[in-house]
Amino acid sequence: AGISSYNSQRTREAADILKQLGTPCIIHQPSYSMLNRWVEDDGLLDTLEGLGVGSIVFTPLAQGMLTDKYLGGIPEGSRASQGKSLRPAFINDKTIANIKALNAIAGRRGQTLAQMALAWVLRKGRVTSALIGASRPEQVEDCVGALKALDFSDAELAEIDTYARESDINLWAASAERKGPPRK
Repeated sequence: AGISSYNSQRTREAADILKQLGTPCIIHQPSYSMLNRWVEDDGLLDTLEGLGVGSIVFTPLAQGMLTDKYLGGIPEGSRASQGKSLRPAFINDKTIANIKALNAIAGRRGQTLAQMALAWVLRKGRVTSALIGASRPEQVEDCVGALKALDFSDAELAEIDTYARESDINLWAASAERKGPPRK
């Protein structure tokens, strides 16, 4: 069985219930990206590792913010322009500057921003897989390129944190306002 978006405590509870029912929990699907790190702050990745449960993360590209799509602002027809799953308020001057800085880091690594963002979530091997939500074949091809460079230097990680951790963007919080907070 699999679960989605449970915090570490609820994950342990769900895994115990499933074990009692004779159905092991084999996968958890949380949201996770450079810009959305609640799974780290909550200790969920440690919990999953301890339980032997895999993790297939969704929104690793932060609804497209960690691609080249928003480098020049909000394009017409995009999620942000339509007010769908990405709030236009997230795409402000500070956010664009941070995304451009992350894009520059990716360029120095020989990657696109999307490739670096995917490599970042996969870097420690604690994330089993990442759902990319590609809408075109060339997006899939680009994303697969992330697998060519999964290692990061400490300096690269620190520089990424400068722009990603301090972005004031929490996609999970935005989702929580509509659907409720992470399950406790």
